[in-house]
Amino acid sequence: MTSGIQRIFDTSARELRVFEPVREGHVSIYLCGATPQSSPHIGHLRSGVAFDIVRRWFLAKGFDVAFVRNVTDIDDKILTKAAENGRPWWEWVSTYEREFTRAYNLLGVLPPSVEPRATGHVTQMVDYMHRLIDRGFAYEAAGSVYFDVAAWVRAEGSDYGSISGNRVEEMESGEPDNRGKRGPHDFALWKAAKPGEPSWPTPWGEGRPGWHIECSAMATWYLGGSFDIHGGGLDLQFPHHENEQAQSHAAGDGFANYWMHNHWVTMAGEKMSKSLGNVLSIDNMLATVRPVELRYYLGSAHYRSVLEYSPEALSEAAAGYRRIEDFVARAGTPEKT
Repeated sequence: MTSGIQRIFDTSARELRVFEPVREGHVSIYLCGATPQSSPHIGHLRSGVAFDIVRRWFLAKGFDVAFVRNVTDIDDKILTKAAENGRPWWEWVSTYEREFTRAYNLLGVLPPSVEPRATGHVTQMVDYMHRLIDRGFAYEAAGSVYFDVAAWVRAEGSDYGSISGNRVEEMESGEPDNRGKRGPHDFALWKAAKPGEPSWPTPWGEGRPGWHIECSAMATWYLGGSFDIHGGGLDLQFPHHENEQAQSHAAGDGFANYWMHNHWVTMAGEKMSKSLGNVLSIDNMLATVRPVELRYYLGSAHYRSVLEYSPEALSEAAAGYRRIEDFVARAGTPEKT
């Protein structure tokens, strides 16, 4: 039996909203998971911990929770890194997917209800693209398929920009207009095959998925055309989540009723990122604190707040957890008479 009124902050509405599930007593959550191109760092793991806390909170309130966390196992960066290291792309991504799973397990993140991979859902993506083309919101060009942003912006009921707060005229252009794109903001649903790259057959030719279509296809395949919560890191608001919502609504799906985004882990005010070279590996962190203490640290700030990393902050969080641990141990020990 569920208890009490639940409120969550909906990024799209920019306000706290009373949570009303699609199905009474049940919560459906889709979380954008890893793109395993290299080893995970604590910036990656903050999202996993934050939404594990959200999931456990709903469970504690008596809800049944379906939790889907995807793996983007085909991506430009994955292909580039695998080629640079002379390894097959599928081996490269599988190696680092296992590292992410190990890190989630070490930090006590519950396994997802299902963990779908993009390459396993090409059939669902093709179906989604057919729906968009039939409704006039996507088109084929030179073996690729693009979402027609201008057509969707003109459509009745369009809410393009609602998640990020951006206006189309102020947005940066999408992929370079060199393969028959109609507009600079149009984004690829399907990318025509390039020599030497992995590809899958479709009615439009051999190719591979675009980034955004995979999540719409997987989320609705497992959770239905309308589901409760879509989560992910703040950096995914635009373009990823904005484009996910656009293509899903354009296809006729209600998609996510609530959007939740966790903020970054920063170091000296900069977002933790491999491209900036300011990342901290999980193994290096666990050389100084226990996994449960690292989890406590990653969950110590509100999920929508920046978590600024410093060795001192990590040490203080670990000490705070040990104090709680000691208190619980002492409270559970009967007094001697």
